Amino acid sequence: MLVHLIDGTYELFRLFYGLKRGTENEGPYAAVAGVLRTVVTMIEDGATHVGVATDHVIESFRNDLYAGYKTGDGIDPALFSQFHTLEDALQAIGVLTWPMVEFEADDALAAAAFRAAADPHVERVCIWTPDKDLAQCVVGDRVVQVDRRSKAIRNADAVREKFGVVPERIPDYLALVGDSADGYPGIAGIGAKTAARLINAHGAIEDFPADVLGAQKADALLFKRLATLRTDVPVFDDVDALRWRGPAPYFASVPASIIDERLAARIMTLGSR
Repeated sequence: MLVHLIDGTYELFRLFYGLKRGTENEGPYAAVAGVLRTVVTMIEDGATHVGVATDHVIESFRNDLYAGYKTGDGIDPALFSQFHTLEDALQAIGVLTWPMVEFEADDALAAAAFRAAADPHVERVCIWTPDKDLAQCVVGDRVVQVDRRSKAIRNADAVREKFGVVPERIPDYLALVGDSADGYPGIAGIGAKTAARLINAHGAIEDFPADVLGAQKADALLFKRLATLRTDVPVFDDVDALRWRGPAPYFASVPASIIDERLAARIMTLGSR
């Protein structure tokens, strides 16, 4: 079987700003409807095991580790108002959904990929996001990233080609170069090429000789902790929990402003197969 893991927060942002640049106003839940259509299309195309991770809130345990870590400040209220609606709607259409509070959506995806890949019945795990953080979860051709926009599939060789390091060293790489989207700066004076060279020469930051980073090693280790995704997040006990079995019993009560008649009909048709 193939397992499909979707970054719901990324998809919501992508569709919200994509629609905002367009000329049509599709209502207050347009981005939610867009995510639902994306998931339903995947199921129509043959996806059987699907899970979606979302950020119920933006803040996580990482904000307690580093004051500069990303927060929900500055998010467009029209976008933020769709966060919880998306979670409710996904559950209504019968898709296993992980709304994250203490952890982040990326952590749930990492945990789900780790658990799914451990099941011998799973042929491949596809993580649907181009987010560089998730590159650390890639394993050979078995666990891959899929970029919906470019249709590119990123396996372990592609991660190495793009970043210059193997997937398991992505947290070290991000710790050194920083991640502006997540709010930590990395180590001053170290760019992508230097980071890859140091990691390939010395391995994990913990194993760097003392004179490589000097007094900045403590910061690098902190940033690595921020960049390292958690695989111990509770997501499922059995991979079959991801199997789509049709919409929930209360599906018909979802407002048409969220799921219109055409989308509802597609979902009901799928559920009757």
